[in-house]
Amino acid sequence: MPPPRTRGTALRQRLAELRGPGTPAKALDARALAALAANPGCERRAILDGAGVDKATLADALGSPSAFGQSQFALTRGNAFEAKVKKDGGAELLRLVHERLDPGAAPPAAAAVPDLSAIGPEGRTARTALALREATAAAGTWTLLDHPMIALEVAGSPAFLEPDAVVVHPDGSWTVVEIKSFPMLDGAADPAKVGAAARQSAVYVLALEEIAARLDPAPRVHHRVLLVCPKDFSNLPTASAVDVRKQRAVTRRQLARLTRVQDIADALPEGVCFSPELPAEQLTAAVEAVPAVYAPECLAACELAFHCRARARTAGAVTSLGRSVRADLGGLTTVEDVLAAARGESGDPRDPAVAALRRAAELRAEALGTMCR
Repeated sequence: MPPPRTRGTALRQRLAELRGPGTPAKALDARALAALAANPGCERRAILDGAGVDKATLADALGSPSAFGQSQFALTRGNAFEAKVKKDGGAELLRLVHERLDPGAAPPAAAAVPDLSAIGPEGRTARTALALREATAAAGTWTLLDHPMIALEVAGSPAFLEPDAVVVHPDGSWTVVEIKSFPMLDGAADPAKVGAAARQSAVYVLALEEIAARLDPAPRVHHRVLLVCPKDFSNLPTASAVDVRKQRAVTRRQLARLTRVQDIADALPEGVCFSPELPAEQLTAAVEAVPAVYAPECLAACELAFHCRARARTAGAVTSLGRSVRADLGGLTTVEDVLAAARGESGDPRDPAVAALRRAAELRAEALGTMCR
């Protein structure tokens, strides 16, 4: 068996080949990682994200452009709000952390804001780890880490993540801060958006826990993160503590289920490449060489969703109807199989799904017969 360093180098070379010559890798952020964890059975997304393929560009080349992502206006507004929250050395942000999460600690009259600049993601990750270690050792002071870089191993490949901020409390514990531009109206925000932010923050908590585990003694990583948003219809920041223990547990379990990127890459035919410069037919064949698990939820989380939905509908896959429907149908994987079972043309009548379909078909026929009389 080759040594780990050799295996790692070989995998990086293989992933570079999958991206295409001269194509830089796209970083896997926490939002994408949370979406990947929500659909761990999709090998297509796992290998594309693991290889750093730009899925939006790939979708355009496949003829199924994606509408996924934030508008430029939303990005500009979000950046402006984040700058407002962090101005003056993060005084307002630290005030919110103290008020909502740690009111018993000394007020953050002055806080350290270490320089986290370094060359490359590996250098920034190492610099962040050092800053966390130093801040934890400096008991009795507040420290704000602005856009730190932390790493989390995903399917055998490192993902470099960049939280909006991490705060080290005077007792040495750590808190993730997530800054969003959607409003909190009367102290509450859109539950769907809060849920997405919680899943994203849970990824950061997992990565910080891995860093903390390497320190002695290991500092505590808070499972309540601070979500900072504009108050009502103003641009004034307000905040809410969000407990992400459930999202953390689910994300950790789902990430553990992911097939290793190395295993997926080894199973691909020789010469497969996802470069958008390739002819459409060749590129389509390369994408189809990797199994996908499509569900309607992918439309809000994956740039390739339109392409995969079209393929799922063409194949008559019941996954296009939703995960709950797919779970209820058991071994019936296509719409054709479902209809045949409902008509009594196939399927084991002892199968609960088949029995339910036939009973539903009988009730439908009876109802239609009654309406026609």
